[in-house]
Amino acid sequence: MLKKLSIIIVNYNSGEELIICIKSIRRYLSNILHEIIVVDNNSTDNSRELLRINFKNIQKIFLKTNTGYAFANNYGIKQSTGDYILLLNPDTILIDSS
Repeated sequence: MLKKLSIIIVNYNSGEELIICIKSIRRYLSNILHEIIVVDNNSTDNSRELLRINFKNIQKIFLKTNTGYAFANNYGIKQSTGDYILLLNPDTILIDSS
């Protein structure tokens, strides 16, 4: 049985970086069963709109207040369904290691 990876990204006002991060995940993890959960910590930039426009099939959690990094990660973990958890910052970019 395949194992599933849950990727939790806590975002606060990192809209453009977040989009690049998610696109890199999609590019380099295409052969790994995974889910992406973005927990937005009440961003005041265009992060939420960018997520809605660019990614229909990822789980988006929009918090009403900035709860802090640890709380937001734990909230995302509780919503996850994977066998493994990967916590990423929105400025992370996956690259080809070869």
